[in-house]
Amino acid sequence: MSATTATAHPQAARRVGLAMAATGAILFSAKAILAKFQYRYGVDSLDVLALRMLLSLPLFVALGIRESRRPERAPMTRRDFGLIVILGVLGYYLSSLLDFWGLEYVPVSLERLILFLNPTFVLLIGVFAFKRRVARREWVALAVSYAGVSLVFVENLRVQGEHILLGSALVLGAALSYALYLSMSGQLIKRIGSLRLVAYAMTISTAATLTHYLIVRDPSHLLELPMPVYGLAAINAFFCTFLPVTFTMGAVARLGAGTAAQMSVLGPVSLVFLGAWLLGEPITAVQLVGTAVVLGGVLLLTRPGANSVPVAETAHNAPDEEEPGKTAAR
Repeated sequence: MSATTATAHPQAARRVGLAMAATGAILFSAKAILAKFQYRYGVDSLDVLALRMLLSLPLFVALGIRESRRPERAPMTRRDFGLIVILGVLGYYLSSLLDFWGLEYVPVSLERLILFLNPTFVLLIGVFAFKRRVARREWVALAVSYAGVSLVFVENLRVQGEHILLGSALVLGAALSYALYLSMSGQLIKRIGSLRLVAYAMTISTAATLTHYLIVRDPSHLLELPMPVYGLAAINAFFCTFLPVTFTMGAVARLGAGTAAQMSVLGPVSLVFLGAWLLGEPITAVQLVGTAVVLGGVLLLTRPGANSVPVAETAHNAPDEEEPGKTAAR
């Protein structure tokens, strides 16, 4: 093989990896757009979440079976199973429920920016719960991120009214719930692998969602919804839930965890414009400035050497492979 060919292959793999990372980030963020479309048919956040979990469950069960059969995976202990139950409830049931509920009140652009505070929440949990030392650049990134979200929040409050307060509080709760999931999952990911963890946690989350649904609602209601709701739910389950996981895994294999994490900044940026295009949500100069400020803060946290966790979307689709010589970023 010539030197030119050897050089070309890594370059091609990098281009493919960048495309996969960008596509995964945009697809995962687009679940908010689909939820907004479903709400137009009279369904609520619990309906949206139940359909999403039910339709994606077979895909994650198949993924979990495949991952459990890999010979390099360590056997799971009772403690592992117990922790997975907690993580499944926190990360994919409670967080998703609060997120979809909040979307009933806030525009998708603000929802994405609030969820993008996940890395800062994980950082703060590390400080207060695990006595982690924080570099000056990380404190600067925290301040920048929260300044940007505050700017967009005040602008949305001015444009859309006080219902923004409730919706933002719900989405903030979703971000905090998922940050707890991230903070608790690090060692387990090293033991059993992130794809295996995601598959098992999604299964637990589906069980929690259905239990919630059975307690508060007649399950036959799920069979009586307008047909477009089922079509949108199927798109959400495959294109905005399962597919981004596989795309992000492929990106991590080609780029490493750090670069794949940084590509996820495209998620909230895309929603600012997708929300305006598909949902007619207003875009103001203040919102654009606030979005740029938040992304600047997140980039400070995810640059090499920042010693912090990756951004929210990459955390949702946790890397399954380690970069050569170091553990994949959490």
